[in-house]
Amino acid sequence: MTKPIEDNLSKIPIIKWIVKLGKSIKIPGLFGMSLYDVIEMYVIGILKGALTSRAGGISFSFFMALFPFLLFILTLIPYVPIEGFQVDFLYMIEQLLPPKTVNSVQEVINDIANNRYSGLLSFGFIASIFLMTNGVNAILGGFEYSYHVTEMRNMVRQYLVSMGMAILLSFILVLTVATSIYFEIGINDLKLHGWLDDDVFWIEKGQFVFFIMLVYVSVSFLYKYGTKTIKQNSFFNAGSLLTTLLTIVMFKLFGIYVEKFATYNELYGSIGTLLILMLFVWLNSIILLLGFELNASISKLRSSHKK
Repeated sequence: MTKPIEDNLSKIPIIKWIVKLGKSIKIPGLFGMSLYDVIEMYVIGILKGALTSRAGGISFSFFMALFPFLLFILTLIPYVPIEGFQVDFLYMIEQLLPPKTVNSVQEVINDIANNRYSGLLSFGFIASIFLMTNGVNAILGGFEYSYHVTEMRNMVRQYLVSMGMAILLSFILVLTVATSIYFEIGINDLKLHGWLDDDVFWIEKGQFVFFIMLVYVSVSFLYKYGTKTIKQNSFFNAGSLLTTLLTIVMFKLFGIYVEKFATYNELYGSIGTLLILMLFVWLNSIILLLGFELNASISKLRSSHKK
């Protein structure tokens, strides 16, 4: 698509063959555009889009929003009339957090979850909405500073959109936990009727599926309504799929890294937990932007063809 880049790549024998192969693969829905065109536009967006700097801004705001949001949800748990909601929600938090970070906050989590603090509930509600909105607003801002995005919302509209998305994402999280609880109840009933031999296996697989659905739906929602430029993309898109796959791989690899190689706790003591968590959030921010850049690249290719 960019002749100077193609000329430079054609001078490398193996790369020249790969480029030729990529040009021969046409992507459905892109008006005859090839796989090479998508990859080239994608790489250009990553290299010229200051990806790590944008991820740093997102991770800081999201890290600031994380604890007030959890504080509000955990304070609300004693008021949720669903049996087993607290256990399943705490289990999901353990699954979402990297290794060696849960134990450091377990005592505080259990205290908030098992006691009713009405004053803390009202304060936590206001703080969580404000800071969670800032976190989502930072994500949308990171999207808008993409190399491929040319239109931006005004500041007030952007903040209102961020607030609505923050509330809806919170609802998606609670709904996922509630669905997981009813799924476990259904599996246990099937076992009581003798239709299943091992309910633990199905429960573990079901929780993994719900986790994947939570990531995919949340990411798709952010990508679809995150910017004015590419909001016409389908809710089910290549960027969301890429982000979900990279998130699963990152969770596995990061867990191995923390368990086997990381020495933050030995070097820095208890503050090492925060360093691990900050690194974890930063890596997830990069993955989120990588998926968005793929959607933005595809959207720009479609727009350029129409013009």
